[in-house]
Amino acid sequence: MCTLLFMATSFLTPGPSELYYTVADHLKVALREHVCEISHRSKAFQQIMAHTTAQLRELMGVPDHFHIAFTGSATEIWERILQNLCAETSFHLVNGSFSKKFYDFARQLQRKALKYEVPLGQGFWPHEIDVPAGTELLCLTQNETSTGVTMPLADLATLRQKYPHLLIAVDAVSSAPYPAFDFAQFDTLFFSVQKCFGLPAGLGVWLFNDRCVAKAEQLAAQGHSLGTYHTIPSLLSNLQKNETPETPNMLGIYLLGKVAEDLNRRGIKTIRQETDYKASLMYHALEQHPQLSAFVGEPTHRSRTVVVANVLGRPAADLLALAKAQQIIVGSGYGSLKDSQLRIANFPTHSKEVFEKLADLLLAS
Repeated sequence: MCTLLFMATSFLTPGPSELYYTVADHLKVALREHVCEISHRSKAFQQIMAHTTAQLRELMGVPDHFHIAFTGSATEIWERILQNLCAETSFHLVNGSFSKKFYDFARQLQRKALKYEVPLGQGFWPHEIDVPAGTELLCLTQNETSTGVTMPLADLATLRQKYPHLLIAVDAVSSAPYPAFDFAQFDTLFFSVQKCFGLPAGLGVWLFNDRCVAKAEQLAAQGHSLGTYHTIPSLLSNLQKNETPETPNMLGIYLLGKVAEDLNRRGIKTIRQETDYKASLMYHALEQHPQLSAFVGEPTHRSRTVVVANVLGRPAADLLALAKAQQIIVGSGYGSLKDSQLRIANFPTHSKEVFEKLADLLLAS
């Protein structure tokens, strides 16, 4: 009975989130095929790496001059980007807890970290952004998980046009693969798998282009430390053999390849259409409810994958409990907003029926 109850529960939390519905079957196959026991230098693992990389390229339209590497987490990638792509000055667009942490990492690594910060719940207008001369790296969070603010892809293109010589790093942790990214508009992008890909946590995915490779090689030649095992040159050397510098999360890489294949079979166009439908449904419910409102005021800056709602006149915990009683687990607000907000994940694994049920539940509350 407990197992059935658990399996029926929908986790609309923004990470970790609900597992993609095929993960259980893929786990059984992985155990049967000894994925957790094979050598990470074996031909079998090289085939797993090649398969996962190919499926991600197809799903996200990743061009050949972008390399796909795997790390322990997206948090690790903040550090690796700063170590490999910035000797002195980074510039950060900050509008939430995770974009702020990226900035904090730069300061901890003793870079000259500069920032342009706006209040929580607000996005950026490209014409207001002035990146100082001498900046090497522009760091932005395309989808801020803590606040549900997104950066429209057209604004990303505007920033590239304004600053063509800057290296641009994009945090897409809670949006990929939903956005139809134009890879000409940035140099490195990263995400983790426990959100939109519906997988267990413990794997980061780092995409970087040849401009990043050249920058890392330049810094190394100048005597700068790039870090240790997960440097761009080390990762690239191993990627050419479909390997990793260390013993990686082989199960995570295997499952990512299988789920990416499932998503490709489903079709990225369909996934994006369903995501838009569910987001529109939820934002409409917030507009109709007397005690709920979208935290992000500007519609073009509202995330489609993490819907954040203000709760007025009652504790947010009341609505969380109401949803939980119907076996829908919704995220609370982040940090200081924990008690006054809801964060509703809208990932490919979340069905339209669950969103319709949640919208009806909220409107009746």
